[in-house]
Amino acid sequence: MPERVIVTGGAGFIGSNIVRGLNARGITDVIVVDDLQQGNKFCNLVDLKISDYFDRREFYQRFADGYFGNVEAIFHEGACSDSMEHDGAFMMDVNYRCSRDLLGACQKNGTRLLYASSAATYGKGQTFIEHPDNEHPLNVYGYSKLLMDQVVRQVANVKSQIVGFRYFNVYGPNEQHKGRMASVAFHNYNQLKEDKTVKLFGAYLDCGDGEHTRDFIYIDDVVAVNLWFYDHPEKSGIFNLGSGYAQPFNDVALSVVNTFRNIVGEAPLDLASCVKSGLIQYIDFPESLVGKYQNFTQANLSKLRAIGCDYQFHTVQTGVAKYIRHLMKVNS
Repeated sequence: MPERVIVTGGAGFIGSNIVRGLNARGITDVIVVDDLQQGNKFCNLVDLKISDYFDRREFYQRFADGYFGNVEAIFHEGACSDSMEHDGAFMMDVNYRCSRDLLGACQKNGTRLLYASSAATYGKGQTFIEHPDNEHPLNVYGYSKLLMDQVVRQVANVKSQIVGFRYFNVYGPNEQHKGRMASVAFHNYNQLKEDKTVKLFGAYLDCGDGEHTRDFIYIDDVVAVNLWFYDHPEKSGIFNLGSGYAQPFNDVALSVVNTFRNIVGEAPLDLASCVKSGLIQYIDFPESLVGKYQNFTQANLSKLRAIGCDYQFHTVQTGVAKYIRHLMKVNS
């Protein structure tokens, strides 16, 4: 019998790419769950093979009632991903309560659950190892993800696989609907295309202009690791999912600029030349983010490696170049 898989948030950024990854394996009995009140997300589904679509408001109870029959696994990417959302009740309902109820139903029905956690669970912490001592979220988004992780840690007698992925800064195709929450690579691309300059935050705390560092992970890598766990149903736990590299925003901007230049046949520039020529500009650090901003993230991959996942990740230079070439192709 063909494998039946459900992807919540399947019309979104990470979810639609997971559907694409499943399709590449010949898995087409894929049920997508999402909320298309933001209708333009449908674009992420038009070239994918799915067996059905359900609105999130009707899905969870139907799944708990056994409506979908034998489901091998759920990739649970559906969530409010806006880390600046201030409605805590909404955030806790969508990100925590729905996820907890789904976890219970999956354990009851024997369905594997691979779900999206977040590096926001670490917050102001500087040690990115999957342990409660390192978890200090700065906002209700991070807390909603942490609370789900805490529940998972308390599950005794796991009946079917449970995997939580602490995503770091993911970028790549199909994020165009995310608005302000889209990646810096996506925003830098549009700034360069429209204004001939890329804008980055200026100095903040101990970081100089554009020197805030993050662990940027390309979407293809996220999909690959999700599917690695799908292939290893005996592996459960909460795992960091980043590249393992901490790189400054300057690296992203420089990769965007030089990929553009390479495509049009111009020589690459160094950072100083980009700043001098105005291709990269720095803006004042916004007051709204003071005290709520991670200056540094870097996934510790020791736990992931220890269970046998030896996947090799893109650097910013290789991943951003691939992404910008994709954006230029689809927007030409």
